[in-house]
This record gives sequence, structure tokens and C-alpha cells, in this order.
Amino acid sequence: MTDNKNNITRYKGKITCDRSILLSIIDLATREICGVSGLATSLKAKIASVFAKTKNPGVRIRFNPNGSLAVDVYVRLYYGYSVPDIAYKIQENIKNGISAMVDMRTTKVNVHVMGVDFEPEEAPVSA
Repeated sequence: MTDNKNNITRYKGKITCDRSILLSIIDLATREICGVSGLATSLKAKIASVFAKTKNPGVRIRFNPNGSLAVDVYVRLYYGYSVPDIAYKIQENIKNGISAMVDMRTTKVNVHVMGVDFEPEEAPVSA
């Protein structure tokens, strides 16, 4: 029995990925960062989402001609967290998530902070 290693590398296929999968990966990678209240939308994005097929507000992706990806994320943060630190963590988490799950290169991850939310006060526990 002969094992020909050339046969394995000669036949490479093509992998396609739906846009909604990328949006979901970005959404999850953003929400798992401590300090992120949630995704937000601009007025322009709200109007565009009315006519769009995919309903994922707060995330915008663009495909570059060289096959890389540019991402815009619109977030709301909790009060008391450092904006530059949270933005950096979001950028790194999105880049790592996309490269690990779909093996695409991300050239830009722009984080737009749309507002600050206060954490809800805990209701007093009655005895």
C-alpha cells in the first residue's frame, strides 16, 4: 500500500461563509467583553436595516478586494470602564474570533462608542 502525500495537497477546495455567520461571530466577540452594555446603532444604520436582509444592528462589515475584512462595531459601554481598554479588547477579540473560526484576515476593526449606560441598581432584598 503506497501513501502518496502529493494527492492530499493537490486537491484544495473552496470554503464559503455566509455574511450572517460573520456578523454573529463579531456580535458574540463584542458582547463577551466585560464592560460592554450592548451593541448600538446609528441613525443611518437603523434606516439601512429596514431595507437590509440581515438584521444585525451595531455591526457593519466590508470586504476588501484583497480578500480581507474591515469591521465597524457600534457599542454602548457601562459607566466606570476605560474606553481605550475596552475598545482594544473588542478589537483583539474580534480579530482572534474571525481568524480562528473562518480563517479570514481582518485589516481594520473600528470601535464606535455610541453611549454610556449605568448598571441597574440592585433592588433591596426584603427580609
